[in-house]
Amino acid sequence: MSDALRGHAAMLLFSMLVAGSFSLGSLAAPHVDPELVTVFRFAIAAVILGSICAVRGELKRANFVAIWRYGLLGAVFAAYFVLMFEGLKTAPPVSAAAVFTLTPLLTALASFVILRQITTRRIAIALGLGGIGALWVIFRADFAAFTAFQIGQGEIIYFWGCVCHAIYIPLVRLLNRDESAMLFSFGTTCGGTLLLLFWSAGSIAATDYAALPMIVWLTIIYVAVFATATTFVLTQYASLRLPGAKVMAYTYLTPSWVILWEIALGHGAPRGLILGGVALTVLALIALLKHEETGGRDGRISKAD
Repeated sequence: MSDALRGHAAMLLFSMLVAGSFSLGSLAAPHVDPELVTVFRFAIAAVILGSICAVRGELKRANFVAIWRYGLLGAVFAAYFVLMFEGLKTAPPVSAAAVFTLTPLLTALASFVILRQITTRRIAIALGLGGIGALWVIFRADFAAFTAFQIGQGEIIYFWGCVCHAIYIPLVRLLNRDESAMLFSFGTTCGGTLLLLFWSAGSIAATDYAALPMIVWLTIIYVAVFATATTFVLTQYASLRLPGAKVMAYTYLTPSWVILWEIALGHGAPRGLILGGVALTVLALIALLKHEETGGRDGRISKAD
């Protein structure tokens, strides 16, 4: 299997794991501060990734040069997670997942600004198609709401989180100095954990942990192990092998996975018109995964899978 195919496989798994955090997060969000959930998920993920790096013999001083990079990446990704949970307090899971599908378009813009990666016409059309599908779901297939631009507060908050996520993707490629995806992810989670501990110290001290419902702890464990530690590695692994826009193209599958999560949790499926928007996001993914010419890290045109 080529490096490009491995990158695609990593992002397919990524989309499956991320979807669970929307459904579980919406259940836990009303009961806990988003900063608290994020600091726990980062800390647990750091322990897991650090343990793996230790077994692999990667925790060497020589591997931790320019540690400011981990602080920057950790801050950007922590902001994404905090805004996600804040948004899920009011945004329905499928709607929030649709906002997440705007990330490829935002990533393409960020990749051009930061890495000068060139997006071809066909990729731009596919991103636009996915964006239309996302808006269709966000506005609940209500044309009147769309024309009045009546969007929920939760979706607006989460959109700014997705902007942070989009910036994070090209920053990984820009700042990586041949560290492994595992080691780079460990550094990023450590940076995010330290910043969040400082930011949320008051909330950490004031929380009555015994009173937190079980769904909060289940959500923290899931997002720490699967939606943070695992997806950190998957995203960084894929970011080093695929153009930024294609890395995040797999977010177009997230609403579909979230619908399955919602059905499994007994919350039912969205109505048919909303499913039309989900179908558009899937078509956008198919279009984005075709072979084509696109810009590389240095701005030159190279073959990408």
